[in-house]
Amino acid sequence: MSTTIAFSSPQVSAMEARYQNRLNRYVTALRNGRPDRIPLRPFVAEFTGVYAGYTCQELAHDYHKAFAAARKCAADFDWDAVVSSMVYVWTGLTQAIGLKYYGVPGIHVPPNVGFQYREPAPQDAFMKADEYDQLIEDPTGFLLNVWLPRASATIRKPGEPVTREHNLSLLEGGMAMMEYFNAFGQQNARLRAESGTVSAIAGIFKAPLDILADKLRGYLGLVEDLFERRDKVDAACEALMPHLYHVARSTADPQRLVPIGYWMHRGGVPFVSPEVFKNIYWATVKPIIEELWRDGHQTLFYAEGKWDYHLESFAELPAGSIVYHVDQGDIFLARRVLGEKFCLSGGIPNALLGHGSPEDVRRVCKKVIDGVARDGGYIMDAGAIIQNDARVENIRAMTDITLDYGVYSSGGSSPPLPSAAIPSPPDAARPAFAPRDGRKSYGVCVPWKEEHQRLPPLLGDENVVRQVFEHVDGLANMYLWQVLLSF
Repeated sequence: MSTTIAFSSPQVSAMEARYQNRLNRYVTALRNGRPDRIPLRPFVAEFTGVYAGYTCQELAHDYHKAFAAARKCAADFDWDAVVSSMVYVWTGLTQAIGLKYYGVPGIHVPPNVGFQYREPAPQDAFMKADEYDQLIEDPTGFLLNVWLPRASATIRKPGEPVTREHNLSLLEGGMAMMEYFNAFGQQNARLRAESGTVSAIAGIFKAPLDILADKLRGYLGLVEDLFERRDKVDAACEALMPHLYHVARSTADPQRLVPIGYWMHRGGVPFVSPEVFKNIYWATVKPIIEELWRDGHQTLFYAEGKWDYHLESFAELPAGSIVYHVDQGDIFLARRVLGEKFCLSGGIPNALLGHGSPEDVRRVCKKVIDGVARDGGYIMDAGAIIQNDARVENIRAMTDITLDYGVYSSGGSSPPLPSAAIPSPPDAARPAFAPRDGRKSYGVCVPWKEEHQRLPPLLGDENVVRQVFEHVDGLANMYLWQVLLSF
């Protein structure tokens, strides 16, 4: 079912012009150019509830309220771009699936505390130390048959008795994800139509080593494995590469204007050694980023924590291929190392927005503008996702000084063009790290060859049957990997 938003022509013209101006400004900065002024793109999460009058429980449980709060902030603060909802984990979906690793506001944590990630103890990790070969052989099969039954309180593994809760978990989880993801298109249309606001990112990517540390072995399990079974960790990261690339590419902006979100967690110093970063983490991330750039997609490196030690590695990437977001790192150092090649964003400390004064915020923002943004290629934002400890007057101060002081004396915004992609090789759909064995192909749960063998002799066009089967099978594959990556 589609929704048509109808306005009178003057309203459409004025608001659409505002949207196009903001899109041009934002994309010009993303391409490391100098627009008319610094774009504002705060990644606001639970702060939207503080401003709009909702509790963390309401935002997490009711995505309609989370969407409404994001729209209200975008309109009232006059921002250029926002994420459709930075309170991304809809707990209606995670509860339907029965995921064990969330502390849900109003259920496991107080109603005005943001949702929490609860990592299992090492002995309860969702992947065991002796299961690497299963993951390496068939990552999707491992997620379906081993990981999901362990990560969910209701889904049973193959061979166990099927329960009503098991069946409902799959039904409710699938329907909830369909409803939720479809709602994002409507949210983006309302942001555009009601306040002329750009949707800031599209798609999701995470590093193979971060997947092991976040959702499979846990951080402590990964540390043990790096000493006890290093070769298995390396092989597992390589096996995950094509699957993570497939999700990133499939969920990216089809117009190639806004970047893919890449959430960086435990793959850098001090979580792992420089040697592990270079030879495992970066070795299995860099080829994916380069391949996405060949496809015409920028990637937003959302460098949560401190990643200064690895700036020289990031500088190896093709110019324009990434946007680098600074959290607790030194944004002035990032400017010196990366600024000639990439747009930067962030660098305004969250502690300052929560506990400083508006005068302090304006002073720090002015320092960042003077030291980082004078030649363009900068987007104003906090260092990390803005939660409910941020003060409204401080967010207003960050906004106002950017609108007043972040105007360039010369510069402009041209109509946005897709990313300047490197010419794709003839086999662009199959990057060098793609598996060649059909059973392990990315984007697939059950290969057509196996399905075909289960069918009776076909009386009609095999291609018709195959195309429909592979489309629906691909939806199931995306559901499984989205549960792993996004929820």
